[in-house]
Amino acid sequence: MARNTPMLDLHAAAGAPCLVYGPEDAGVQVAVGFAPFALEYAAIRTGAGALDAPHRGLVAVRGADRHAFLQRMITQDVRGMEAWSIRRGFWLNRKGRIDADLEIIELPAGASPALAGDAACTLLVVDVHAAARTVETLGAFVIADDVEIEDLTERTHAVQLHGPAACAVLAAHCTSGADAALDLARDRACVADIATPGGPRRVLVARADTTGEIGLSIIAAAGDVRAVYETISELPPVPDQPEGALARPAPGPRRARRIGWHAFNVARLEAGTPLYNVDFGPSSLPHETGPETLRDRVSFKKGCYLGQEVVARMESLGHPKQQLVALRVDAPSDGPQPVTGSHVLADPTGQAIGAVTSSAVSPMLSGAVICLAMVKHAHAAAETSLWVRPTPDAHPQPARVQPRLAFWRRA
Repeated sequence: MARNTPMLDLHAAAGAPCLVYGPEDAGVQVAVGFAPFALEYAAIRTGAGALDAPHRGLVAVRGADRHAFLQRMITQDVRGMEAWSIRRGFWLNRKGRIDADLEIIELPAGASPALAGDAACTLLVVDVHAAARTVETLGAFVIADDVEIEDLTERTHAVQLHGPAACAVLAAHCTSGADAALDLARDRACVADIATPGGPRRVLVARADTTGEIGLSIIAAAGDVRAVYETISELPPVPDQPEGALARPAPGPRRARRIGWHAFNVARLEAGTPLYNVDFGPSSLPHETGPETLRDRVSFKKGCYLGQEVVARMESLGHPKQQLVALRVDAPSDGPQPVTGSHVLADPTGQAIGAVTSSAVSPMLSGAVICLAMVKHAHAAAETSLWVRPTPDAHPQPARVQPRLAFWRRA
């Protein structure tokens, strides 16, 4: 069972409402927001926003045979992964369904003893609700291999920085590793020591740009993460602004504005980043996650792995019954916004051919309504005209399938 964030009382003191991420009886609390949405969103697009990330879990794979073992198990090719590199993949079950969406980080020996031990290690960052299942199901295939799999979710915690100034904010607080953090390339990791009032705290920093901006996941020991979070982020006062004025963030020059799930979720939807257990999940096949996600996570040049026959057969002989697509909706300004589960229709009076998985009003697209939706394959081609019914009693709204999942990314 995943624990709640170590910052929960800090969020409560700031007056930040929380929502449950995941099942009601097993979910974790995520902060919705600390200030008006426009200020938090602007921090992501013009500066840096700091997000508490209890929705992420961590699994360590150790041992001399770990690469050979993972090569036989997961969809991504892990051969030749050098220290500090990051790749993504799926862990499938025997029927080819996605048990976990993986961010794979390769660490050298001694990189972060508090997180991964003294030996070289491969870390798997997963959805928090998939961590225990990943350890159990992946571990069931360890027979004579020199492989140890451990769930680190209870012992670690992540916060994230999103925005063009993310690297600069982090580097400003490093007692060591500042140069590596400042120049950290996409899909690379490093370690750094953060200067906190209680002394330096060692953290693992992994770059994955999920909002269309620089994105850093800062993973620390659970006992250290609050000090790190309070050091690199702040809650600046909300400035008085005339009605209709352009919202600007007001963080200090060395800290990020604390942001909640609402601002992050809008930004990641604009960037076309689907989330496991939100836009696809344990019942999904890799081909149903969309071509971009599929090519990012599945190697079609490697050898066999669990579920590979299903993936290969679909790649060579057919297509999935349904597919994740991006929809731009022509919604009236005074009409209801589509929500998760809203029906997608082939025509205004027809039967549902899919459902919305995530939706947002996009500031970068002048307030356009955007959605990710799972629809039948026959209606998934780019530029296909569809309809979205926001609520059961609402009039359908016209929508169009976009050429790719991303609506916007910084050039």
